[in-house]
Amino acid sequence: MTAAAAFGVGTALGALLLARFIDRFGARRMLRAALFILAVALASSSAAPTVAALIAAQLLAGLASGIAIPSIYALAAAVAPHGRTGETLGVVLTGWTLSMVAGVSLSAALADLVHWRVVYAAVALLALVAAAAISFSGYRDPSGQRATHSPIVALKIPGVVPLLIASGSFSIAFYGTYGYLGDHLHSGLHRPVSANGVAALAYGVGFGAAALLDSVIDRIGAHRALSTAFASAALVYLAFAAASGTFAALLTVVFAWGLINHFGLNALVLRLAAIDPVQRSNIMGLNSAVTYLAVFAGTMAFGPIYTAFGFAALPTAAAALMLVAALATRSRAENGLGARA
Repeated sequence: MTAAAAFGVGTALGALLLARFIDRFGARRMLRAALFILAVALASSSAAPTVAALIAAQLLAGLASGIAIPSIYALAAAVAPHGRTGETLGVVLTGWTLSMVAGVSLSAALADLVHWRVVYAAVALLALVAAAAISFSGYRDPSGQRATHSPIVALKIPGVVPLLIASGSFSIAFYGTYGYLGDHLHSGLHRPVSANGVAALAYGVGFGAAALLDSVIDRIGAHRALSTAFASAALVYLAFAAASGTFAALLTVVFAWGLINHFGLNALVLRLAAIDPVQRSNIMGLNSAVTYLAVFAGTMAFGPIYTAFGFAALPTAAAALMLVAALATRSRAENGLGARA
């Protein structure tokens, strides 16, 4: 758990402190370097002789991920055909589905059948394959170096802070609810541990299926899509609370949860990416930092609520957070930006 925490902290720090260099050296170059570093960190995790070494390797893996994630978003926006940025980003976001459904399931199977070290070795190999794919891709970063700005400068851009508040609320709502779903299925509904995999599959299928709707974001605009997504997510969370006592109903809502979260995440990243193309990577880095800090914040904040009031209280609190996100996107700064974009 300490190693997992080190990975999360490393990702937040990498996104906050190092993502600025994406604008200077280019998203493709930085992504390739981050993937090679990630491969080294994962291989080191696989071979770690002590817990301390594993923690250090996971911290390095987090730092590399903190650079890779905003680089991926920036690169997706750069290579997208005109008028199809939302659709292109949606294809990229299906990687989260593969990670959550196939990645977690296969990792658990490998750890059980062979050894946990094999999991890190396998993902290190995947990182190398991804780095090679980037190396041989036809896209090249624009020539010339741009000035590197501090994240504080990006925070001063109109519209950034409201969207980061929305991103934090969105992420805390998700991680706070998802983090205790497994325990609720096992302890509250008396389902076997395998039910966690079924729930993850339902969410992943919903998240992946939403890729078919990503072209809608390009048609109606990311600003309008984001407001619609947050309002819809609040309704889904309320349905989540109502369905929390029945497994079949819960799975149906979890599918819808994945669907609307994909839609919301796509629109959110698209809005952030459109604010200032010159500082796009810096802004994406701030968003990644907020997202990974939300993992900690959501788990810590929702834990006492779950203990005191039960699982149904979690999606209810999450619905309130989605209203906060919706209000943030309707702030004067964000609305002014939406009118110009």
